[in-house]
Amino acid sequence: MKYCVLITDGASGWGLKEQGGKTALELARTPNLDKMAKNGFMGQSANVPPGMEPSSACACMSLLGYDPEIYYKGRAAIEAVSMGVDVAPDEVVFRCNLVSVIDGKMASYSAGHISSEEAAELLEAVAKELGSERVKFYPGVNYRHLLKLKGMGDTAKALCTPPHDISDHEVSPYLPQGEGSLILNQLISSSQQILKDHPLNLRRQSQGKLPANSIWLFWGSGPIPPMPSFKKAYGLDAVLNSGVDLLRGLGIMMNMKILELNGITDGLNNDFSGQMRGGLLALGDNDLAVIHVEAPDEAGHAGSLADKVKAIELIDELMVGQLLAYPGDIRVLVTPDHPTPLELKTHVAEPVPFLMWGKGFASNGAFRFTEKEAAKTGIIFEKGCNLMQTFLK
Repeated sequence: MKYCVLITDGASGWGLKEQGGKTALELARTPNLDKMAKNGFMGQSANVPPGMEPSSACACMSLLGYDPEIYYKGRAAIEAVSMGVDVAPDEVVFRCNLVSVIDGKMASYSAGHISSEEAAELLEAVAKELGSERVKFYPGVNYRHLLKLKGMGDTAKALCTPPHDISDHEVSPYLPQGEGSLILNQLISSSQQILKDHPLNLRRQSQGKLPANSIWLFWGSGPIPPMPSFKKAYGLDAVLNSGVDLLRGLGIMMNMKILELNGITDGLNNDFSGQMRGGLLALGDNDLAVIHVEAPDEAGHAGSLADKVKAIELIDELMVGQLLAYPGDIRVLVTPDHPTPLELKTHVAEPVPFLMWGKGFASNGAFRFTEKEAAKTGIIFEKGCNLMQTFLK
């Protein structure tokens, strides 16, 4: 038996008034997912424990079969694992986005989805002026980077707000607050002076692009606790592929093999077909493949219904179609990690639909892979971390 977990990040959401109360999943044309739904087992899963942040870190940790209430100590530290950045007991690591602040408002949490190459150049300029033995910057993918602070443990106590939570809002009320926030605000303010007239930003503006004119610090984390490998916890050899550092970090923490594939991104330019093809090929030497697709979540953060629907349809056509055609015995779990409602442009902690299909699973009355169809089954996992065991056993 082979297993595939397809995480459609942020694909679920709320019904849109202007679309007759339909969600992006309901509006999308998904014949392959619908075929699976009619022949598979559907329900809902609550992947974010009560009181915890509705982040992909918590939600995906749950989906992979680990309880965030035990193992989750902050998202930035997980991304640091993926990037090979060690975090010592006296160090704190923060996510460091490059953002666009225009007229005091968060115009873009991703600086217009700046490229990794451009972002690295800008972060290097910031590091040259602000970096030291105690303050270190690490370039990541696109707008996502890391800051590590040594001997400043109180910064982990600062109240910070993710920039994707405040799209189009005034930023001043959401700057880091409380204990440990002074150094964070100083770094953010200083970065703005460095970046505002950087030649690359001036060139971007001349081309009609948004400038990456500030860093934004959040998700402060200390060192992560040890956790059992996936092999030890579930007895299977697992491989994982994703276009974002967070999922790669989770995979490394669980001692999964990280599958390197070309053309894997966080947007609609992702090689959907190649990502699934690579994952299924990896099943030749492994028992379980985790395929994480970021594109629906990015569309949700951008508030783009068209892009979210398109991402879901590409997943259905180019990825789920391959799962249906897999020549051997396989079990498939398809699920978002959390909802990303288009109206909010950020995550919420509500349950999401899940679909288990393949050998050993029978229909429980669903007709489409949608939020409403999943709710109609009456099946709900109050602790999403228990979903993996049901899927495998």
